[in-house]
Amino acid sequence: MEPSKKTLSMSEPAMTCPYPQVKICGLTRPHEAARCAGLGADAIGLVFFPQSPRNVTPEQAGAVVAALPESVAAVGVFVEAGFSFIMSRVERCGLSMVQLHGRESPRLAARLTAEGVGVIKALFVGGRPGLTAVQVFDADAYLVECARGPLPGGNAMAWDWGAARDFGAHHPLVLAGGLSPDNVGDAIRAGLPAAVDVSSGVEASPGRKDTDKVARLIAAVHGSARHYAARTLQPVFRPKGGALHA
Repeated sequence: MEPSKKTLSMSEPAMTCPYPQVKICGLTRPHEAARCAGLGADAIGLVFFPQSPRNVTPEQAGAVVAALPESVAAVGVFVEAGFSFIMSRVERCGLSMVQLHGRESPRLAARLTAEGVGVIKALFVGGRPGLTAVQVFDADAYLVECARGPLPGGNAMAWDWGAARDFGAHHPLVLAGGLSPDNVGDAIRAGLPAAVDVSSGVEASPGRKDTDKVARLIAAVHGSARHYAARTLQPVFRPKGGALHA
């Protein structure tokens, strides 16, 4: 597999992480987002997809983003939305990155990048777009999960996270799908990602986060540093403040 144009070095700035970054996705409440950030989350995700039980309005999303510190990335999650719709949410809500979670085109990703928006492209093991689509995309990072369940996303289903390990050796990998405080350590050991993305695995109910679960998950991620003794991890999330932080 050829490395993507945005390699793991990311060239600027030269900061490293001792363990994977953490994105908590599907936030709907400002105080829960602020708590996740306080516990050590590097990014939060806001879902703009009407079919999702975690879908948020621009007003809800703006309030969540306003509650976050500048060091945390605010990521909007979109499924086959158009450029104008995505940019309207970026500008209105203060998003620092977007996650393209459907069959979006490389051209859309390039247009967003040209506007200064960070891009995470979702790729699917056993689905479309598959991992080989990395050859035509130029994104800040690639979220990889399996293609199972009724909705775009992991659908709380665990899978063979090790199937993404070779991909992550060449590209900035965000591992997702069925992660929880109890299995995230196993997933990290298997896939060695640069970051993990968790939603339902730390919820009390759809869109409502259980901060005790969030704390346990982040502690487990931070305990995985020993698996990266021979590797240098670069941050993949663009925080609200604009500069990458370790």
